Amino acid sequence: MTEIEAIKKRHSVRNYTDRKIEQEKADRLNELIAGCNEEGNLHLQFCSDAGNTYNKLLSKAMGLGSAPSVIACVGPDDDTVEERIGYYGQKIVLFAQQLGLNTCWAGTFNKKEIPAEVKSGEKVVISIAIGYGETQGKERKSKRIDQVTSGNNPDWFNYGVEMALLAPTAINQQSFEIKLEPDGKVTFTDKGGPFSKVDLGIVKYNFKVGVDYFKNNN
Repeated sequence: MTEIEAIKKRHSVRNYTDRKIEQEKADRLNELIAGCNEEGNLHLQFCSDAGNTYNKLLSKAMGLGSAPSVIACVGPDDDTVEERIGYYGQKIVLFAQQLGLNTCWAGTFNKKEIPAEVKSGEKVVISIAIGYGETQGKERKSKRIDQVTSGNNPDWFNYGVEMALLAPTAINQQSFEIKLEPDGKVTFTDKGGPFSKVDLGIVKYNFKVGVDYFKNNN
């Protein structure tokens, strides 16, 4: 499965089986996470046992209490950490999909109980539930390309936007705008909302995957 196929097939999954993630897959996840941490100056961590991360009533009501494992999205407490976590977290989420795993970006969880190391000067931003889903999730309604951008844009740009619109966002808000500037630079605007900075990072990663794929295959 390619990253493009993973983008198209991946949907949020909140209900999981009790099947544990195999050590081989855990090792591959940890290898990717280590690279993302180094490149993005982050402290993302795969926790094979989610413990009490999703023991809150709302988490259980959402079904997340069944998630066997979790990726703790930890990083330096700075102004750009949310976006970086979204960007590199999405890279990991798509890789998990390629491994046959399911995931859910989850902002509702027990920060005090997540089994992760949080050093001085760091914070836990969000979590990613991960495991084998009871289903593969379901497709959600998405905005049109012309609702998040404007103008008569080239095909490579539009394909990138198409992939960006398949990115998961908090409460499906898709609160962003993507614009191709006259100088050829692509700008992304965060229009606000819950976890919108994390969402923007996720959107940027999907856009990059889409543009790279289009340019390499056309």
